Amino acid sequence: LLGIYLADHLAAAAAGVALARRTAHRNLGTDTGDALRRLSAEIEEDRQTLRRLASDLGFSGSKAKELMALAAERVGRLKPNGRLRGYSPLSRVLELEALSVGIAGKLALWEALQRLAGEDERPSQDELTLLVERARRQRAEVEELRLGAVDRAFTPRIRGAAGSAPAP
Repeated sequence: LLGIYLADHLAAAAAGVALARRTAHRNLGTDTGDALRRLSAEIEEDRQTLRRLASDLGFSGSKAKELMALAAERVGRLKPNGRLRGYSPLSRVLELEALSVGIAGKLALWEALQRLAGEDERPSQDELTLLVERARRQRAEVEELRLGAVDRAFTPRIRGAAGSAPAP
């Protein structure tokens, strides 16, 4: 069961890396893009760490699951975003929400492995503690970006819909 669990997370990590890179690219030249570029590199590092940890435990990923996860990430791009073509403020909100959920899943993985880590030091508690702390920091950063995107995408419309003047 642990092998299936790790393979599922490896597949999700592949989709997460693709989403993080695409979102960083779509926000190139902005503070959001700069933060996402750094985060996408960290998410790739986390994926490689997970691959190594799974291998150390005698497990490998599943190419089929990885391909399905990547396909699902690509299909997710097709959802309506309020524009006929191109990127919209809604796209940014939804992508950041998906990244936040993915990082929460990664955090749950690291915490699960912490509970299972035994005396054999594979993986080490110290390494897992660092991975948990990093995932928490990543999630906080993405949440800050997400809430800023929510403000930019929806706040003027909410205020305008309530009868008050839209924000400048």
